[in-house]
Amino acid sequence: MPDHSTVARTADDEAMTRYTRPKNLRLVGIVVGVVALLIVIFGIASRLWGDHNVSTWTDDQAIPTVKLVGLQGQSDGRNLVLPGNVQAYNSAQIFARVSGYLKKWYVDIGAPVKAGQLLAQIDIPDQDQQLLQAEADLNTAIANQKLSAVTAKRWNDLLKVQAVAPQDVDEKNGDLAAKTAAVASARANVDRLKSLVGFERVTAPFDGVVTSRGIDVGALVPVGAPGDTPLFTVTDQTKLRIYVNVPQTYGAELKPGMTATFTVPEFPNRVFKASLSSQANAVTAQSGTFLVQLQADNVDGALKPGAYAQVKFDLPASSTAVEVPASALIFGVDGMQAATVGPNGRVVMKQLKIGHDYGTTVEVLAGLSVKDKVIDNPPDSLRQGDPVRVAQK
Repeated sequence: MPDHSTVARTADDEAMTRYTRPKNLRLVGIVVGVVALLIVIFGIASRLWGDHNVSTWTDDQAIPTVKLVGLQGQSDGRNLVLPGNVQAYNSAQIFARVSGYLKKWYVDIGAPVKAGQLLAQIDIPDQDQQLLQAEADLNTAIANQKLSAVTAKRWNDLLKVQAVAPQDVDEKNGDLAAKTAAVASARANVDRLKSLVGFERVTAPFDGVVTSRGIDVGALVPVGAPGDTPLFTVTDQTKLRIYVNVPQTYGAELKPGMTATFTVPEFPNRVFKASLSSQANAVTAQSGTFLVQLQADNVDGALKPGAYAQVKFDLPASSTAVEVPASALIFGVDGMQAATVGPNGRVVMKQLKIGHDYGTTVEVLAGLSVKDKVIDNPPDSLRQGDPVRVAQK
């Protein structure tokens, strides 16, 4: 008969070993799985979003920020300012025509003179003696001619009655012709010496001002030669010439008769007027410029020959040209260009046709309009179609 205690222990062991599945274990597993999946998805999403932000920031930093410049039209015309050289309308360096010693001078630098006025006198005693000798030779030649004329007349009268031979008469007539030629020669020599003696008086060739005196009393005066110092320089300062070297590109715009203004350093607040009288019509190969000549009145004598002047020409405006700062230009293998910003915020490179160069700005004849957004100081790496960001003012 089985023991009751043994039976009871066996039942308990079976009860303990029997496994009962919890009712909500499946739900808990599903929740844990979903949470784990969400954690993985969130981590991946966070990583992707971070990478996207880094990429976006990098792309934003790669887009250059540019500054735009304003363009100006030429509705008010253009000013061309160039250096000029002021010269007297007439200027003459006076040299001696005969050698001698300066006896006296009568005018000094700065003195106004009239045409024909005596400036100095040269002492030439030997030439005076030559004139006296030439006059004496002329008188001798005249006396010989008169005697030969009387003799020839007598022989011609004798020939009429056939008292002399024709051969002798021809000789007397020939002697008269020779004596007449001698008189003419002697008279020409006297006139020549009188002209030379007249050069003892140094006179002014025209009304003007003495601007230099290069001789003193008692000094030997040589006959003037190239490179010698002139005795005097006389200039007519009532009217002046202004010479300006103009760049070749303005050749078609400067015409005789147009008016220009100029200033000189000694009168910085005074503006003088001049008219363009002529131009050289030839370009200097070394400088690429052509010479123009202007004329200006100087009745009050304020302007001085040899002065430096700043000459301003008022040129007509161009209806299509615009002025662009030189800092906005790009010079490359394709020529002169400018970088502009298009409607979509991308770079549009435009080919330019340059007119005149004003230094800080240049004249663009074609390729741009005042409405274009031109980039100032464009980077060298900028290319057609590149995105750019415009800096806010």
